[in-house]
Amino acid sequence: QVQLVESGGGLVQAGGSLRLSCAASGRTFSSSAMGWFRQAPGKEREFVAGINWNGGSTYYGDSVKGRFTISRDNAKNTVYLQLNSLKREDTAVYVCAAQRDGMNWPIQHSGRYAYWGQGTQVTVSS
Repeated sequence: QVQLVESGGGLVQAGGSLRLSCAASGRTFSSSAMGWFRQAPGKEREFVAGINWNGGSTYYGDSVKGRFTISRDNAKNTVYLQLNSLKREDTAVYVCAAQRDGMNWPIQHSGRYAYWGQGTQVTVSS
């Protein structure tokens, strides 16, 4: 059974940082693109960041460029999201996702992802 389990969320003050992790089990994703999405109450799911199979290419949503960094460790079957300079508007449930194989475009499109985690809450206070 494939599972993606996120961790690292929490309550942080504006301007602070968090590091989210997404540990995969049940199969290896070393040849798959992976991504992070977020959803705030009453809002649509939003693409946050994506990464290709070896970490050589990364992609970001406009609202997080320059503040968030996605990375991966294929030996650990884990993808990370470093969140810096957090703002109140970053408050959301952050969800990890994995594509089945390779890189399917557009990476920003949630429909390109076959596996999803349950999410971890990030709350930014002023």
